[in-house]
Amino acid sequence: MFDTKSIDDIANRLANAIPPGLSSIKEDMEKNFHAILQSALGKLDLVTREEFEVQKAVLAKTRSKLEDLEKRVANIEQQQS
Repeated sequence: MFDTKSIDDIANRLANAIPPGLSSIKEDMEKNFHAILQSALGKLDLVTREEFEVQKAVLAKTRSKLEDLEKRVANIEQQQS
């Protein structure tokens, strides 16, 4: 669901923020950051941009059909009056 490249990038940035005196633990910290981020993001109810765009298009199409149906119902009601 969440791009692992993005997780790697964030973990790498966090690891690079570690002060130079602690560089001996940088690799371990980067692995820990990666695992924590992946776990935390995995628990979130996220969708990909592609899934979002598909649902957005479906919603727009549904909204358009609903508007057309509302107009048709209004015309039928007007004709019956």
